[in-house]
Amino acid sequence: MKNIYVGNLSFGSTEAGVRSLFASYGTVARVNICTDLDTGQPRGFGFVEMENDEDGQKAITALNGTDHEGRTLSVSEARPRANRAGAGAPARKRY
Repeated sequence: MKNIYVGNLSFGSTEAGVRSLFASYGTVARVNICTDLDTGQPRGFGFVEMENDEDGQKAITALNGTDHEGRTLSVSEARPRANRAGAGAPARKRY
């Protein structure tokens, strides 16, 4: 399983659109476009999980720096999430 970071997505990008972009390189297991917690609006990046590591690497090589919906994509292998210093702080107050 290859986890891929996709940055500089158009704010109108959909999970289905990103899935079809990556599907030509192999089987896509999951697509997640990150959204703002307060507004629900897309944040311009997301993650794609591909079943096969080799297919994932092919997609990274082929798609990094290409134009998609008027934006130049930044595609790379996702790094593990770092522990945040404020992890013990109380959650933000939501109204």
